[in-house]
Amino acid sequence: MTRGIVETLAGAAVLIVAAGFFAYAWSRADIGGAGGYPVHARFSNVGALNVGADVRIGGIRVGAVTNQELDPETYMAVVTMTVRDDIALTTDTTAAIKAEGLLGGAYVALEPGGEIDTIPPGGEILFAQAAPDMIDLMTQLVFSRPSAAGAGE
Repeated sequence: MTRGIVETLAGAAVLIVAAGFFAYAWSRADIGGAGGYPVHARFSNVGALNVGADVRIGGIRVGAVTNQELDPETYMAVVTMTVRDDIALTTDTTAAIKAEGLLGGAYVALEPGGEIDTIPPGGEILFAQAAPDMIDLMTQLVFSRPSAAGAGE
């Protein structure tokens, strides 16, 4: 009977430690609700951008992508993202979809401008740059001709 109590207590301790690790990982991964205010941007191509991807300013995470949908009238991808409440985006802010790396996903890079007016919650970022097509870039690199100046002809 003593052995059963010891095993029960050991199992309970393991569960408590596992719950602690889970809570720590949850808080560090910032998986919980995306706080902040929503803004929209229209892109001709979102590439590998997914819901949940980071929104960054200067490489610092300031929000997340919350939705992607196709505008049936313009055939543009409308990306909705949240931005932290303490970040006021100016009306001349630009949004660009950048690659995490050669094999990684994508994120939205924001670059605020110098305007005084700010984008209201639910507003739209007017200057958006689509994701580069990596296949096209690699094709251009492989099949580009050397310049005449470097060929020595």
